[in-house]
Amino acid sequence: MKDETVSIHGGYAGDPTTHACAVPIYQTVAYEFDSAEHGAALFNLEVEGNIYTRIGNPTNAVLERRVAALEGGVEALTVSSGMAAINYAILNLAEAGNNIVSLPQLYGATYTLFAHLLPKQGINTRFAESDDPAAIERLIDDGTRAIYCETVGNPAGNIADIAALAEIAHKHGVPLIVDNTVATPVLLKPIQHGADIVVHALTKFMGGHGTTLGGIIVDSGRFPWREHRRRFYMFNEPEPSYHGVVYTEQYGDAAYIARCRTVAQRNTGSTLSPLSAFLLLQGVETLPLRVERHVENARRAAEFLRAHDRVEWINYVGFPESPYYKLAQRYLAGRCCSLMTFGVAGGFESGAKFFDALKLFKRLVNMGDAKSLACHPASTTHRQLSLEEQRKAGISPETIRLSIGIEHIDDILADLAQALDATR
Repeated sequence: MKDETVSIHGGYAGDPTTHACAVPIYQTVAYEFDSAEHGAALFNLEVEGNIYTRIGNPTNAVLERRVAALEGGVEALTVSSGMAAINYAILNLAEAGNNIVSLPQLYGATYTLFAHLLPKQGINTRFAESDDPAAIERLIDDGTRAIYCETVGNPAGNIADIAALAEIAHKHGVPLIVDNTVATPVLLKPIQHGADIVVHALTKFMGGHGTTLGGIIVDSGRFPWREHRRRFYMFNEPEPSYHGVVYTEQYGDAAYIARCRTVAQRNTGSTLSPLSAFLLLQGVETLPLRVERHVENARRAAEFLRAHDRVEWINYVGFPESPYYKLAQRYLAGRCCSLMTFGVAGGFESGAKFFDALKLFKRLVNMGDAKSLACHPASTTHRQLSLEEQRKAGISPETIRLSIGIEHIDDILADLAQALDATR
């Protein structure tokens, strides 16, 4: 099935009890066992079934199957937010004494997690000087457990060379983890280009309406954990925290996501509520349709900004002069994302004036909404970073990040025009 069909029907064949057409909300904490023997069989992983919503729920399962199908993965795990997805994705395969290697262009909270929180748990992040794959390879050693990138950087707008990064990762026996929130699987399917694990903030384009927090981890099922037994012993030896299961033996290609569910989520509890899963499913149904309008509106807005005399620069990969234009043609087929940044003439002060003058655009730190959104990163998402750290992340004092919505393009352009005039 094509994306438009999977978004509506994927992962759900109807409810066998009620025959409900819409996915039911299974608002329950626990599930009844038929007997002590049945309960034991469930805990021993001998039979399939639900035990406790912290590690599995039928509503969440539909969302997991649907997004896994869109991304081309074998299994997925829903969690309470995009940041929880990133955290679990790393903790599932790295421990004290290990490191990960990351591109420098990252969402502000991701950078903070990698630079300040994970090191306190003994997991260090080595940030490359650039997104050049060669710069990544120079940082890999025996302690490296993953390479990390955002397929389209937020807010930098850079495009990662996924195939090249995957080749380097696999050459050194580690997986490539990618955040595909900005591109969505409608524009880019990283697994097709060699990525091993995909994470999303479902809060953004997937949900699409700014109402519901959520995250997801998708397992490609392609990384050969058995071939790297020493480095990834946790998938190949009995798990002491979960009945001694050996994940590669019990779950095969889905070993990574199974361990993430039964070790990370079961014991630390970053669970997506069934009601949130239901709301996010409503957003996923219209994702391909919304992305079409996002892409077209973004193109028109970028052309308007490039021609405006109060705009010093614009970072939009759909323009041939962009250093990422060729990668956009390769990975996005020229359909550029609705996230873009630009600089208002006059530095920080003018950037703040533009931001304050917006009327239609909502001033907030979310993105991927049906509504058009604006953010001044130096004042908000990247405020806790030093100027040098901001620079490496692709942020300058005047930078404005726009997430172009699906309103009528004339109204979007009118608001941009009046806000730019306010900076004169």
